[in-house]
Amino acid sequence: MSTVLVVEDSVTQREMITDLLKGSGLSVAVATDGVEALEQVQKHCPDLVVLDIVMPRMNGYEVCRRLKADPKTQNVPIVMCSSKGEEFDRYWGMKQGADAYIAKPFQPTELVGTVKQLLRG
Repeated sequence: MSTVLVVEDSVTQREMITDLLKGSGLSVAVATDGVEALEQVQKHCPDLVVLDIVMPRMNGYEVCRRLKADPKTQNVPIVMCSSKGEEFDRYWGMKQGADAYIAKPFQPTELVGTVKQLLRG
């Protein structure tokens, strides 16, 4: 079973994304901000990360850059999932190394489909 790390500071969003992914047969770990996300990744490297951008302590762009710069985690797919839905935000997210970018609010099928596709490689 694949493990997805959900990094999201909003409790509501975090629970919704977690429930969606668990419902589609995935194992889910959670982190509430960027610093916690990096600690979680070092402990148990997930198969994929769903990453919010606007968070306390360290934003998603920085987390993404650090994960992609580390040889141990550079191949872990990252799905940025953010309320920053402008074209520039999407462009900047992909430029930081994200493998996919989903703007909130999103369709549940869009998130699950993107995650499953990236896990298949």
